[in-house]
Amino acid sequence: MATKSKSRGRASKESPDANELLVMELQEIHSAESQLARALPRFSKAVESAALRKMLDERLEEGERLMKELDTAFDELEESPGRRRNVAAEGLIADLREHVQDIARGPGLDAVLTAGIQKTEHYCIAAWGTAKSLGSSLDEETVVSCMDRALQEGKSFDQQLTDLAEKEINPALLSMEEGAEEEADQEEQVGDGKGRGRGRQGSERRTSS
Repeated sequence: MATKSKSRGRASKESPDANELLVMELQEIHSAESQLARALPRFSKAVESAALRKMLDERLEEGERLMKELDTAFDELEESPGRRRNVAAEGLIADLREHVQDIARGPGLDAVLTAGIQKTEHYCIAAWGTAKSLGSSLDEETVVSCMDRALQEGKSFDQQLTDLAEKEINPALLSMEEGAEEEADQEEQVGDGKGRGRGRQGSERRTSS
C-alpha cells in the first residue's frame, strides 16, 4: 500500500518544458542580481583596497545593465521576474555579510571578500551559461545576447579579481602577518631584557648585603 502511494506521488509531479526552464533560470538570475545590488554597496564601503572597491562598483553597474536587459527579455517572453528567491545566491551573500560583521577592516577582510565575491561570480557564470544554452535552443536571441554579454563581463571580472588577489590583496595580507610577527618578537625581546635586568638587580642586592 505504501509503495503504491509513493508511486502515485512521484507520477503527479510536473515536468517543465524548455520554455518554463528558461523562465525559471532567468527569474533566479534576476533574484541573484537583485540581492547583489543591495549588498555590493556595503561590501564596497567595507574594503580597504581602492582597486577592489572600484571593481565592486563596476560590478554593480554591470548588474544594473543586466537587470534592464532581463526586463526586456521577460517582456518578449511575456513573463515577469516574479518573486522567485534564489537561495543559492542568498547563502553566498549572507556568508559575506557575516564576514563583514566579524572581521576588522583591512587586508584580511579584503582577502575574504575577494574570495567570496569570486565564488558568487562563479555561480552567476554557471547560471548565465545555462540560460544562454536554453535560449539558443529556443531561438531567443535577446536572451542569448544578454547572457553572452554577461558571460564575457563575468569571466573578465573573475580574472581581474584573481590578478588583484595575486598582485595586491594576498601580498598585503602576508605583509601584515609578517609585521605582526616582528612586533611580537620585539615585545618578547623587551620583556626578556626587563627580566634579565631585574635578575641582575636582585643579584647586586644579595652581593652587597
